[in-house]
Amino acid sequence: MAIEVRENIKERIKSYVEDIPDELRGIDRVQYILNILYEMSSEERRAFRLHVENYLDLMQKIEASDIDLGGDGCVGKIWYRIHGTKKPWEKSPHYTFDETNFLIVNLLSDQQMDYLLAKKSVDLSYALSTDRHRRYRATIYFDMDNLGMNMRQINNEIRPFKGLNLHPEVAKHLSLKYLKYGLTLVTGITGSGKSTTLDTIIDANNRSVNGHVVIIASPIELVHKPQRCIIRHREVGTDVSSFRDGIVQAMRQDPDIVVIGELRDDEAIRNALEVTDSGHKVFSTLHTASAMESIDRIIGETKLEEQERVRIRLADVLTCVISQKLVNTLEGTRVLAKEVLIATPPVRAAIRNDNVSEIYQMLNEGGQYGMHTLEQDLTRLVRQRIISPEEAINQANNKTRIKQLLK
Repeated sequence: MAIEVRENIKERIKSYVEDIPDELRGIDRVQYILNILYEMSSEERRAFRLHVENYLDLMQKIEASDIDLGGDGCVGKIWYRIHGTKKPWEKSPHYTFDETNFLIVNLLSDQQMDYLLAKKSVDLSYALSTDRHRRYRATIYFDMDNLGMNMRQINNEIRPFKGLNLHPEVAKHLSLKYLKYGLTLVTGITGSGKSTTLDTIIDANNRSVNGHVVIIASPIELVHKPQRCIIRHREVGTDVSSFRDGIVQAMRQDPDIVVIGELRDDEAIRNALEVTDSGHKVFSTLHTASAMESIDRIIGETKLEEQERVRIRLADVLTCVISQKLVNTLEGTRVLAKEVLIATPPVRAAIRNDNVSEIYQMLNEGGQYGMHTLEQDLTRLVRQRIISPEEAINQANNKTRIKQLLK
């Protein structure tokens, strides 16, 4: 029955797009499709949204984290990432470029569509029409003059804090109850579970201390329910125009914790340091693979003439860096491996004096503070027979060190 419905929908989409003039390309072609949608009834547009949502709904059943469709790269197929592997769905029908353009444009609000046409890419959150608690992080962009889309399923089940397996000293650094200020970074490559870890930390504070949390993200992913904290969710592009405006406005909203979804550029970094300087507890993420790389990235992103000042400010406000990866287990699932840095006085001195290379040894020897390298954590997982030695070597940042540890 589902196949019949899908084929019926495909025929209806085809009837709308088959007469699009051949000479239209890129933005002009997408704008033409948008004009077609404007003339349709809300019931018809809802039917096409539900068609896409059927594919989103399937993600939970097949344990997929991501879905991709549209553009030259997907060759007309629906693609899923399942347990870390991305491949086309074996039951996927074939869609033309105009059909996927049509389906994707139909998901966007007018404001999101305007942003896409202006910037060639837009990030947003998306909730199922039939279940507003089932939410997805989406990015829509141009691929060879057509639209491509990725959506990642947002897990509404928050991981228990003890599941992060953090040393008690690290846990104290993350808690507003014990430390009222400072910058904590959760870092890793795309798909490493940074958002999940950050949500776990926010939830732990929400459950344990009275306060006010302001979350600024693009897009908002998991929505936290206030427990002991007021929690504000401010989505960039919807609730606030930019990260900078969100951070500046947050300082006037009497927060205890400010969560900045990602430090994407020099401006975001400077604003994060500024709000931390003002005595707030700040959490954010970076696309970096190690604690040392995170420090270098923050300093390197700023203008050359400002780097010395940023280095000193970072040494003063940094409290903790958690750099993580999701690695393949012997059972075919994935497990968290991480590197943890605490800003002890020697670490702060190394940052301030531009001796970041010394920090790796401090990580190696900082077990009493809860610090360890990624290589040490991978070795632990091998010893516990959770991952293979080959996977540990493959995922390690320092190949020489992991081989020494595994001997």
